[in-house]
Amino acid sequence: MALGADLTMMTPDGVPLASRTWTPAGSGPWPVLLMRQPYGLAIASTVTYAHPSWYARQGFLVVVQDVRGRGDSGGAFGGFSQEGPDGAAAVRWARNLPGSNGKVGTYGFSYQGLSQLLNDGDGACLPDCLVPALCGLDERLHWASEGGAHWWSLGLGWALQLAAEGCRRRQDPAAWLEIRRSLESGAYLRDGLSLLERHDPAGMGLSWLRCDPERPELWRRHPVAEALLQRPMLLLAGWHDPQLRGVLDLHRLALAAGGQPELRIGAWSHLDWQGGIDSLQVEFLRRHLQAPLPNPGSQPPALPPQSPAPAQPASGRAPAAARLALQCIRTGSWQTQAPLPEALARQGWRLASSGLAAIRSDEGRLLAATQDRDQSRGQDQDQVHDHDHNSVTLVHDPWRPTPSRGGHLGPEPGVVERQDLDQRSEVACFTAAALPAPLRLLGTPRLRLGAWADQPGFDLWACLSVLTSTGAVQQLCTGGLRLRGERARAQQERRLELQPLDATLQCGERLRLCLAPAAWPAFAVNPGDGSMPQGGVGLQHRVITIELALNGSLFWLDPLFGAN
Repeated sequence: MALGADLTMMTPDGVPLASRTWTPAGSGPWPVLLMRQPYGLAIASTVTYAHPSWYARQGFLVVVQDVRGRGDSGGAFGGFSQEGPDGAAAVRWARNLPGSNGKVGTYGFSYQGLSQLLNDGDGACLPDCLVPALCGLDERLHWASEGGAHWWSLGLGWALQLAAEGCRRRQDPAAWLEIRRSLESGAYLRDGLSLLERHDPAGMGLSWLRCDPERPELWRRHPVAEALLQRPMLLLAGWHDPQLRGVLDLHRLALAAGGQPELRIGAWSHLDWQGGIDSLQVEFLRRHLQAPLPNPGSQPPALPPQSPAPAQPASGRAPAAARLALQCIRTGSWQTQAPLPEALARQGWRLASSGLAAIRSDEGRLLAATQDRDQSRGQDQDQVHDHDHNSVTLVHDPWRPTPSRGGHLGPEPGVVERQDLDQRSEVACFTAAALPAPLRLLGTPRLRLGAWADQPGFDLWACLSVLTSTGAVQQLCTGGLRLRGERARAQQERRLELQPLDATLQCGERLRLCLAPAAWPAFAVNPGDGSMPQGGVGLQHRVITIELALNGSLFWLDPLFGAN
């Protein structure tokens, strides 16, 4: 069973798609579990999931398929644009495989997550249930950029991985090795674009990196059939994953279409799911695919019995049989209900400083404030001192750009220690008073403040952290904003969004917000001349002076969900 059996599916236009099946023991019939991916079917996403043979032992006929132009499939790889017709054909084909009971479920993350949703068919061409993980529909906002800036290291790395697969298929070992060495050495951060231009000039990854994130009309947002959004769906996301917003968007769309999606958000990154979600996934698939079974003798082996999930399970495993489950990124505990929006609606902070917040990490302050996000001012609960000038000047030195660390866009994502970064003279820190009681931060952090530069281009990178009782500075989440052109010089209010989070702070801990003028290599370094950043520091990069005007500033969290 572990080796699987190879099959070929012919698309309606005559392209052979390589497929491999793993069949349960016994006579069947069984529901089909389908994954379609671009990395070679033998890997079968085992970087995050149990091997397909394990799913076969749970009573599923598992099919992993190379998409068009990848692995051993025929045709030319066209990225997401090709998957609508091929996805519909694959579901219909899987539904009629020998041994199938006629039901099909789909699973997979990232590319394999979106490939489940790109389906041009209807009826028998649509899966009976789906488990899309860590993906989204908007190529600009869910796959390539945020805040007007490309995901630099992340986007380059993935584009080069796809390019290397193209080199393998056309038997170009020299090009493959050039890409591999660049990735291993880190040189891809500088030479990645030229590698893509030589070895994958028509690739989806390069097209994204060349496309302006500030022009949404140039980007594609994939439509999804309402009938598909109404199918049973288990959505999986990670607080430290760049595609979290894409999954939240899918969740809202499915609810609006009349579906009843289930959602799990763990303290996961793109490739680290803390031991996997396979049992959770099988429980969902069994509910929607294995009942009723026509042949009593084909009853699959039972999973260990599960009791209803408590509000905060002791284990780090995502609870099953709940519409919503959220894991705290600090404690690892799970909640199966989110607080109502009203519980967070008036929670906010203002930024204050006498001008030394970048020189002294303990000088800038976050002051508790009520808020009205549609107006320019609220009421401070803490007095702003007379000597607070309420402005801070940052100087971006391109020779030593502020490094990015952790978060959702870094090579080592997640909660990280950043006390050394807070000590840098171009990083402005604003720290709140010690908490008198525990505080749950759940939502999308947002910041508004005045910001402008002396050059026609600048970046702002925000980091939300907690100062613990031991003196550590734990970074919880990050987010960025890029301004280009003469509008960067305009003295006006800016708005910046950070990665959504769920984190509980304890009594005595303090919240800190930091602002920096760069985040290399999560973002390419802004040259300050108005052009679109395309790599690291170069000879023409300018020193950029940024003025932060704190009067009227507000930092708050928008709720993720309505009533549950």
